[in-house]
Amino acid sequence: MNVVLSDAAKSDLREIALFIARDNKIRAKSFVRELREKALDVGKRPHVFPLVARYARHGIRRRGFGPYLIFYRVEDDAVTIVRILHGARDYEALLFPDD
Repeated sequence: MNVVLSDAAKSDLREIALFIARDNKIRAKSFVRELREKALDVGKRPHVFPLVARYARHGIRRRGFGPYLIFYRVEDDAVTIVRILHGARDYEALLFPDD
């Protein structure tokens, strides 16, 4: 299934790269590449990862990679990566701030 990264997810990847690059520029590039690959891999088996209970009505699923969480939605013809966030962040407020 085709996987699309939302603008917010692309921005998340840039922020993650900048954060890691403060300590290690080389690792920042390789880690973000790995994280992006894991996000794109959800298209192979999109229903394997669990729905986020609080956002099940929105169809939001979550895949972990290291300390990061990849939030996505399975749609009719594609998987949309909604956000990619560190698990320690208040991701509920970031996913749906109006809920």
